[in-house]
Amino acid sequence: MATVLAVDDDQALLRVLRIGLSALGHDVLVASTGEQGISQAAIGAPDIIVLDLGLPDLDGMEVCRRIRQWSDVPIVVLSADGTEDRKIASLDGGADDYMTKPFGMGELEARIRVALRHRTSEPGEEEAKDIVVGALELDLVHHEARMGGRPVELTTREFALLVFLARNAGKICTHRMILEHVWGPHYGTETQYLRVYVYRLRRKLGDEKGEILRTNPGVGYQLVDEDGI
Repeated sequence: MATVLAVDDDQALLRVLRIGLSALGHDVLVASTGEQGISQAAIGAPDIIVLDLGLPDLDGMEVCRRIRQWSDVPIVVLSADGTEDRKIASLDGGADDYMTKPFGMGELEARIRVALRHRTSEPGEEEAKDIVVGALELDLVHHEARMGGRPVELTTREFALLVFLARNAGKICTHRMILEHVWGPHYGTETQYLRVYVYRLRRKLGDEKGEILRTNPGVGYQLVDEDGI
């Protein structure tokens, strides 16, 4: 299936991850310090990294930053710290997803599956003419959107916002991440823009309950994919 690098100083949790992920068909590499994790990431060439933030030698955020200097391998953060600030810092710092301990192996496997699927869809992304996420279809050439086969009239900015979220389907995109990509580098704190546009998008998509375009309070937004995460 995939080679997963698990970086955590909790030996009992490493054993659980090794056994659980191996049973699901993955090859599992392990590291118990940040430095070991960085070395394993370089030498073992994993397909995805499951990274704890509370490491004994380096903060997990520093590990993430160092790896991001030379690799775009998907990184799923595990942490006992579920505060909004920590989540935002992790996602803005290069992590692809964030899970709070304790967690279920089924959910972790689903998040790994989403991250890997997103990675395999990235090569040739610039040549893609359509993006499909569940019932949502986006025609990038003609700037047209359909929801369940129904045409959806969108403004240029609404379409750009939806395209960005669709390209990152399954990921939690922070407010700053979305604003800087869709509006520009000087709009990173203008969250009122997002609230208005997300409200409009939900109405047009028939998603008033936010089940498709999901809010992560205080963090950002997530367009759910077929796994529902």
